[in-house]
Amino acid sequence: MRIPLVDLKSQYEEIKEEIQEAINRVLNSTTFILGEEVTKFEEEFTKYCGTKYAVGTSSGTSALHLALLSLGIREGDEVITTPYTFTATAETIIHCGARPVFVDINPRNYNIDVPKLKEFLKLKTRPKAAIPVHLYGQPVDLDPILKLAKEYNLKVIEDACQAHGAIYRLKIKKVGSLGDIGCFSFYPGKNLGAYGDGGMVVTNDEKIAHRIRCLRDHGRKGKYEHLMVGYNYRLDALQAAILRVKLKYLDEWNEKRRKNASIYNGLLKDSGVITPYEEKYAKHVYHLYVIRVKKRDRVYKFLQGKGILCGIHYPLPLHLQKAYQYLGYKEGDFPVAEECAKEVLSLPLYPELKREEIEYIVENLKKGVFYL
Repeated sequence: MRIPLVDLKSQYEEIKEEIQEAINRVLNSTTFILGEEVTKFEEEFTKYCGTKYAVGTSSGTSALHLALLSLGIREGDEVITTPYTFTATAETIIHCGARPVFVDINPRNYNIDVPKLKEFLKLKTRPKAAIPVHLYGQPVDLDPILKLAKEYNLKVIEDACQAHGAIYRLKIKKVGSLGDIGCFSFYPGKNLGAYGDGGMVVTNDEKIAHRIRCLRDHGRKGKYEHLMVGYNYRLDALQAAILRVKLKYLDEWNEKRRKNASIYNGLLKDSGVITPYEEKYAKHVYHLYVIRVKKRDRVYKFLQGKGILCGIHYPLPLHLQKAYQYLGYKEGDFPVAEECAKEVLSLPLYPELKREEIEYIVENLKKGVFYL
């Protein structure tokens, strides 16, 4: 048996006719950059997220970059985030000339540790913004973060690039809609994935939305009238058309992910494997099903040998990456992130995954954990 970490082919086969119709519609229109498809997708995604505005971008990375720029983040500013995330969260801060400052994570949910954030903010440093990351599809506990943001005059950008459709139950709102800005990625493997790169910024602030629309398209107001120096960060029409089809299925696919996560949880109960924990305030959408095991690398190789393609998200926290050495952090500064990085293992999880496949994965996982 061979089980991929993500099976995009199976998903495509289910909606193949609708996808082809959407692609043909764009080809017949010959409008490939922005245009009606992008506008309609923005409108539909706005309704889905429960925000007033949505602006399509070329990727989740460009969405984060534009969000920071729209808030006036610039050289010399500090922006708080976690060292346990994909590099885009931090590198976009640096692209603005600002400095990422890290706060360790909660070992139970892998998101930024709120009590540690509170302690950090008591220091003399005065960051301008914070980027909490809804990692693996698990919402961050936003209420206390938003209270701290108000107290310390922080702007909050939600990195929701892995959490399409996840719900913060305390507000009964989808992630991305609670901070000043929410950012999404439509990288193909995401819960809502394009067939290439794509992203989205959502906000309830008209001025922010207007600035981002301008910045994503060379800072232009009209065809050759440029109000500011901007970027080529536009979402193309083909990706928007494809995403419009897939958005209709997102909630259904998320529920199937949750069902498969529940099957995993049941089969792994009392196994000694640390399984994902869903916080009471959160509706997890399981972009990734991440466990923790000792001797992770040996277990990973064992499963690969059984045809089970796993992932490691993420094997080295950002503060220990060569790219961020100049920030001055060292090993031991964020012990929880460092410990998790040595133990995390992402098991195959996607809506089309079958129970018998999960049983096969768990059977071999237990062999790997107990006999290696």
